[in-house]
This record gives sequence, C-alpha cells and structure tokens, in this order.
Amino acid sequence: MIGFATLPEQVHRKTVKRGFEFTLLVVGEAGLGKSTLVNSLFLTELYKDRKNPPVHGAIKKTVEIEKKTVEIEEKGVKLRLTVVDTPGFGDGVDCGDDWKSVERYVDEQFNKYFQDESGLNRRNIQDHRVHCCLYFVPPYGHGLRQLDVEFMKRLHRKVNIVPVVAKADTLTKAEIAKLKANLLRDIDTHKIKIYQFPDCDEDEDEEFQQQDRELKASIPFAVIGSNCIIEIAGRRVRGRQYPWGIVEVENAAHCDFVKLRTMLISTHMQDMKEVTQDIHYENFRAQCISHMNQVALKERSKLRRDSISAADVKRPVDDPGKLLEQKDEEIRRMQEMLSQMQQRLQGQHDPLNKLPPAKPPKPSAPSSLNKTPQGSSSRDSIINV
Repeated sequence: MIGFATLPEQVHRKTVKRGFEFTLLVVGEAGLGKSTLVNSLFLTELYKDRKNPPVHGAIKKTVEIEKKTVEIEEKGVKLRLTVVDTPGFGDGVDCGDDWKSVERYVDEQFNKYFQDESGLNRRNIQDHRVHCCLYFVPPYGHGLRQLDVEFMKRLHRKVNIVPVVAKADTLTKAEIAKLKANLLRDIDTHKIKIYQFPDCDEDEDEEFQQQDRELKASIPFAVIGSNCIIEIAGRRVRGRQYPWGIVEVENAAHCDFVKLRTMLISTHMQDMKEVTQDIHYENFRAQCISHMNQVALKERSKLRRDSISAADVKRPVDDPGKLLEQKDEEIRRMQEMLSQMQQRLQGQHDPLNKLPPAKPPKPSAPSSLNKTPQGSSSRDSIINV
C-alpha cells in the first residue's frame, strides 16, 4: 500500500473541523406553518419572540427579509444553518410584485459572494447563497395561483425550489393525491423548473434506490408541522391532537414530513449546494462578467471619442486673414515658377536667333539667269538660287 487510500479520511477530518453551511429560504403566506415546520425539521426554536402583526397592517403590507442563523452539532459535525423567512409575502391586497424582494435578496447574496471571490482575501469566504427554497402552497386551492406561478418562474433559474403542500392534515388522502397531480400539471404547463433529484448510481444498493424512488414520487411534499410532544401508549411523539384523533408528524402514513427531512438533510443537502455552485451561481457569474465587459467596451469607446474631441478643441482655429495671405503667397510662388520656365524656354531658342543674316545675291546679266552650265548638278542650281 502506498497510502493514498486515506485521502477521504483526511478530507473528512478537515471538512468536519471546518464545519458546514446551509441556507434555507422559506416562502409562503402567513398562517401556513413555515416557522413551525422549520422548528420541527431541525428540532430548534428559531422564532421564540415573533409577534403576529395586526390585521389592518395587511392592507399596505410589504415583504420583509428576516434571517436567523443557528449552529447545530450532531455527532461532532457542526452545521451553520441560516433560515431566511419572508414575512408579508402574499399577505397584502396587491401582492403581484412580492417576488421582487425575494429575487433582490438572492441576487444580493450572489453578488456578495462574487465580490468576495474576486477579492484579495479568499481564504475565509462565508457562503450566504440560498441553497434551497421551500415554497409553501396553501391546501385550500386547486393548483398553482398566479402569485405562485410568477414567483417560481422568476426564481427557478436562481435557486432550488422545492414545492410543499402546507397543513396536509386538513385534506384527505384522495384530496392530497388530486392536489399533487394538479400542482405537477401546472408546473409542467408553465415550464417551471423545480429541483430535480439526481439519478442514482448503478453501484448503489437496492434500499437506497428504493428510497430515492419514493422521494421522487412524493413531490410536492405534503407536510405537517408541530412543536408539541404528545405521549401515545408510552411513547412520546411530535404531533397534533384533535377530537377525532392524533396526527403524528413523523408518521409516513400521515404526511411526507420524514421524506422531506430525509431529502433535505440526509441525502440531498450536498447536491443542492453543488447545483447552487455549478449552475445557478455560474449563470449569475457569467452574466456579471458579460456586463463588465460591455461596460468596459463602452468606457473605452467613450474615452476614444473624448480624446478625439479634445484634440479637435486644442487645434488652433485659422484666422481668415492668414488664410488669404497664405493663398497670395502660393499664387506668387506659382507666378515665379512660370516666369522661370519662360526664361528657360527663351534661353533654349536664343542660339537660333543669333545666326548672321543671309547675304543678298549679286545681280547678274539677264542672259545668264536662264542659262545653266552643262554638267552642273541640280544641287548647285538650288544653292545658286
């Protein structure tokens, strides 16, 4: 053995020492049991001092972002859990733009991580990006409302959305099955991308594969939350007591709470973090880099235009009088060149003009003019003439 088989143990020790971080976003209107469900999932009290606002405050209710952070330790493993709640979502009279506050918060966390990652000190970067969004659907509807559709379409490319049917104890099993079918149909109709479970590897055991199939078949999860501990036949359970019976939160026959907790904490927490890093954050990062390049190109073109305009401003403006003087000087030079050329031409013709004039011929007798001596050539006659 060489020894590299201990690498997983080394990574495990280092990771456990550093701890883990997970950010959970819960979205839904008031009264659906969001805080109770979160307390039931992680067995902690995150909202001890919360007070419900008065009814008249819902007329102009705005969406707020409330963040709670708690450190949980289990068998030596530390988890820094951040739960982001959205009080006021869907509670106002006009709630068509409630998704904007949530989207702005998600983008701010992406931008903050991008700035920290691009900085000089990258050793102690805290990850506050939203890894999972539990979206609570009310049980009294017949499918997705317009608010639900708008929210999911705006954020399904930025966060892992897990739809949850709240207060499943108000519905029968047949009603729950029908509502789930309607929700899945609406999600498919509006082309909403919820969190997709990864496929199991072939080397996984049959028990894990069966568990994965059950989790995929349970979406959207119909859940019940409770902070009350009830004793039933000598055992203490977390549930709700009604005149007709007791609903157990951790009973798979009553609701999907155990399946949701298994998916969210035990089996797919790391996968959600990887999807957030590799897909959602990378898309945001690519958009930021593209925007920065466009801004840089605009700045360079602006600087180029400014430099050209500055050069034009610094260039002296010619005086009309100087322009006339330059034109006159140019005309004068042209005239001098013409006169020089004429003198040169005259100098070339002067030798021909300086030849001595031809002497007039001597008068001779009239008889001799018509007589030409024999034997003389025509050339001599031409010279005599």
